[in-house]
Amino acid sequence: METVAFRMNLNRGAAEEYKRRHDEIWPELATVLKQAGVSDYSIWLDEETHHLFAVLKRSDDHTMDRIPDNEIVRRWWDFMADIMETKPDNAPVEVQLKKMFHLP
Repeated sequence: METVAFRMNLNRGAAEEYKRRHDEIWPELATVLKQAGVSDYSIWLDEETHHLFAVLKRSDDHTMDRIPDNEIVRRWWDFMADIMETKPDNAPVEVQLKKMFHLP
């Protein structure tokens, strides 16, 4: 298992709506993520900067690189595009984070 972390940007005033949508995550989207080898996925909000900090574990044989091609994922991105910073195809803008410390 590998742990991966990245940052996304939430639009100001959208925290409540972002949480509501994720509290009601589509079961088929959760299935796509799990089938791609993703587990223990959490997203945290820095309320001062509106940065979303995501951390997840992925299996050694993960297929996360195929997730952007999935129709369910693309519909989710379209659904979320109004409340966060996205690329032209509505994929969230993600900044990969470098691990600086880990206490097992």
